[in-house]
Amino acid sequence: MAGYQIIPFDDGAELVIVNTCTVTSATDAQSRNLIRRARRLNDSCRVVVTGCYAQVDPDALHDLPGVSLVIGNEEKQRLLDLLKSEQDSTYVEVSDIRQVESVCLPPLSSFSGRSRAFVQIQNGCDAFCSYCIIPYARGASRSAHPDEILQQIAGLVESGYQEIVLTGIHIGGYGNGLQVPLTLNALVQRVELETEVHRLRLGSIEPTELTDDLLESVASSQVICPHFHIPLQAGDDHVLQRMGRTYNRDFFADLVKKIRRALPSAAISLDVITGFPGETDQEFENTFGFIAELPITDLHVFLYSKRPGTPAATLADQIPGNISRDRAGRLRHLAAEKHRIFAESFIGQELEVVVETGTKRGLLKGISKNYLDIRFAGDASLAGQCVTLKPFSWQDDALRADLVSSPVPGLR
Repeated sequence: MAGYQIIPFDDGAELVIVNTCTVTSATDAQSRNLIRRARRLNDSCRVVVTGCYAQVDPDALHDLPGVSLVIGNEEKQRLLDLLKSEQDSTYVEVSDIRQVESVCLPPLSSFSGRSRAFVQIQNGCDAFCSYCIIPYARGASRSAHPDEILQQIAGLVESGYQEIVLTGIHIGGYGNGLQVPLTLNALVQRVELETEVHRLRLGSIEPTELTDDLLESVASSQVICPHFHIPLQAGDDHVLQRMGRTYNRDFFADLVKKIRRALPSAAISLDVITGFPGETDQEFENTFGFIAELPITDLHVFLYSKRPGTPAATLADQIPGNISRDRAGRLRHLAAEKHRIFAESFIGQELEVVVETGTKRGLLKGISKNYLDIRFAGDASLAGQCVTLKPFSWQDDALRADLVSSPVPGLR
């Protein structure tokens, strides 16, 4: 691209672009360490830093050795032009992203090293949860034009991708910023009707945005994957209130049970945060017990991270790290047990999977529609294809399966 050649990071590139995350303080530290490592590999390299950390705290990156350019999330679109400018000192260009009103889809036709493709349909967030820096890093909620989304999906399908994942910060709020109102459900129906996509997967959806009509569309579709990733964050009403979440336990429990009734074999994974300021032992036990009773299939557990500029950063009773880690460990153990039970219920059934690239312990990996990790023996040429597997056991935190047929006949 533009005369540049991608080389392995460890080879010591002349130009290194670090696309940062700032969800936690740990990711900030990882970004800084990556910049320092790039300079150790090639002390004359030019480092460009962008992404969410650069957006919210460019000053923290400005003076790091080797950093020549710090640009915000919106400025990424002008990266090639900015690279052409020679500066005597570190150049910083970060605009007010809260003023951005549109989503510009990049012309993607492939994803290196991935067998599934990702399409960003929405960006930004207006929720302002008390712990979260994302509204400041990604801007206001806004949506990509549906025609651009359909065009990108059609191109990715033409390139051979069997599964497309719709992503964003608040995809359930899709339609914000569009001149002609449109909902996520309406978009999904258009994708299914107007493209040849074989499998369509939804990214994370807020509980208050998972509507009855969307659930009905998933339940009646042969294309949309029965997989729901829903942020819970806490299972105690007082903690939810302090977090600035707009639902309570009863609402969330009813939603999960509604999904399970409509789609008995659906994957339902939750996000949960441990160690939120002021979280008492009893409040954590309320969260643990609440999740233990829910018919879910997995958890993504995060330790609370103090983010300067957010209301939660000023709250009293910050929880010590050792307590947060102990609580997270208990939740992860619970998640592993729930996921094992869910996965084992499919032993002996035939499941369609998209084969991932690479191998683990000599076995290929496939992802089922309901997001089960399945390992099987097969040829690496199957990567990116849909095949049918029959699981026979649970080993090493994944299903083991036999290959039944390859590729799946009758693809769209």
